[in-house]
Amino acid sequence: MTGQRVSPSEGTIGRKGIVLAGGTGSRLHPITLSTSKQLLPIYDKPMIYYPISVLMLAGVREVAIITTPEDQAQFRRLLGDGSQWGMAFTYIIQERPEGLSQAYILAEDFLAGSPSTMVLGDNIFFGHGLPELLARADANGLAATVFGYKVADPERYGVVDFDAEGKVRALVEKPSIPPSSYAVTGLYFLDGTAPRRARSLKPSARGELEITDLLETYLREDNLFVEQMGRGFAWLDTGTYASLLDAGNFVRTLSQRQGMQTGCPEEIAFNKGWIDANALRVQAARFGKSDYGRYLLDLVD
Repeated sequence: MTGQRVSPSEGTIGRKGIVLAGGTGSRLHPITLSTSKQLLPIYDKPMIYYPISVLMLAGVREVAIITTPEDQAQFRRLLGDGSQWGMAFTYIIQERPEGLSQAYILAEDFLAGSPSTMVLGDNIFFGHGLPELLARADANGLAATVFGYKVADPERYGVVDFDAEGKVRALVEKPSIPPSSYAVTGLYFLDGTAPRRARSLKPSARGELEITDLLETYLREDNLFVEQMGRGFAWLDTGTYASLLDAGNFVRTLSQRQGMQTGCPEEIAFNKGWIDANALRVQAARFGKSDYGRYLLDLVD
């Protein structure tokens, strides 16, 4: 890791969230021809529930959801204004997908100078100690923090290049010879300067504002941290047929073996005191006699 770590007592106040749920989902055609990838089911919940739950675990309650013009109505119908979870959602349209860094430009007015946590709408995170890991990232209010996850095929991802002392030397996008096995996940804690930095970027050869280029502006200032997710964490990118199926099976196995939900916004909101027992019962009633609805009732009864 690089940069000067801020103690938890100096952590940021008013961090806002971004869920980037745009794009065409072309790698999942034809199943995404009529619906957004982030609305597809991951076992018993829509995919977007999982990234939203990560923001909730990080204590974020104001969230911008970036969607395509065609899909926004479906997201609004599913998620509403967020008040059912003690949150507030703002919807932003992405006319054309032009790189992950574009999200900070689109959300500039929403952020209004606040630090942010952005999560990609097709990423799922799980692990004991995840809230503590997120809290450490949040404490670096005047810096940027990303998460490195060891993968067997790092050439498919943006990869962290560490020096001999374990500090970040570079971020390399889809390297033919990976400098490490640590891929950068789709979860980013950035300070309030992110939109300004994003505006200064030039499009890459593929015409996009690359997130790697944005992160390198922090790295040049010695102000980028990489938190490593160890053996106890799972990071799933659900952008292919196989990974979509793997994610559903992973969540199903956890649910069946442990009898507990993964990525359940109602449960997180209730445990955090953002909603009370009556509000939780109302949410449970929405889901009728489904296993999900019964699970929510069990939390209060």
